[in-house]
Amino acid sequence: MTVVERREVALVDLLDRLLAGGVVITGDITLRIADVDLVRIDLNALISSVNKNVPAPWGDLV
Repeated sequence: MTVVERREVALVDLLDRLLAGGVVITGDITLRIADVDLVRIDLNALISSVNKNVPAPWGDLV
């Protein structure tokens, strides 16, 4: 085993790295009965940290 293979990363450190760069989650859900699409949901989510260097995308609402 190399040093990289033995390295353990805590869940908190992993979440910190993901939120620092941002994560995009996408998905499609289709409810279908007898080959007839009844409901279709498209999911798009951007999860990121917000601070002075990276302002919120919706601006100031207050």
